[in-house]
Amino acid sequence: MSLRDFGPNELMFLLLATRWTILLALIAFAGGGLIGLVVAAIRVAPARPLRWLAAGYIQFFMGTPILIQLFMAYYGSSFLGYRPDPWAAAAVTFSLNGGAFFGEIFRGAIEAIPKGQWEAATALGFRFVRTLRLVIIPQAVRLMLPPTVGFMVQIVKTTSIASLIGLTELARAATQVNTVTFQPVLVFGTVSIIYFALCWPLSLYASYLERRFATGMTKKAETPLVMSAA
Repeated sequence: MSLRDFGPNELMFLLLATRWTILLALIAFAGGGLIGLVVAAIRVAPARPLRWLAAGYIQFFMGTPILIQLFMAYYGSSFLGYRPDPWAAAAVTFSLNGGAFFGEIFRGAIEAIPKGQWEAATALGFRFVRTLRLVIIPQAVRLMLPPTVGFMVQIVKTTSIASLIGLTELARAATQVNTVTFQPVLVFGTVSIIYFALCWPLSLYASYLERRFATGMTKKAETPLVMSAA
């Protein structure tokens, strides 16, 4: 027996909760992107101990479930004398976890740049950080974009586990609505459509970027042959 039916008010409640899912995803994207950029730079740094340190960070966050990381951040804060806060725990966890994945994405793009670019910058007297900032990263950005946008889809979907520590985002709002309506198919079916509406445009955009940059690289590779034939 349900306390109320699923209607416009319940739908609006879910739509309003979606803003917190979007906000958490944006925080994870921005925080993880910044951390990932630093991690990628350390991964290709000349100092071997720094590369090991970055590799250990990546292996830890990619090798353990994000749910466990979230619980450690949420419940572990009490051992440090802080009051557990769902938003702070979720923001830190998703940023650190995203930083590991972004770090690998960025590292792959950086290492795809020909070594001649590094050597040319070194010949001009550029140091590591300046070479990375002015020469390598501007060229690597176009390689980073498609997988970065694609990973954003994973971030949006993964935010649903934040409901397990009491953060009222879309998944937790759906659970609350289902508790009073007892219409799980209708409630979670609606939530699935909302998640799909968030993720599908990102997937299409990632595919578009892949096609566009793949076409650009093919044309660029073909150009010397045309010039040679002429």
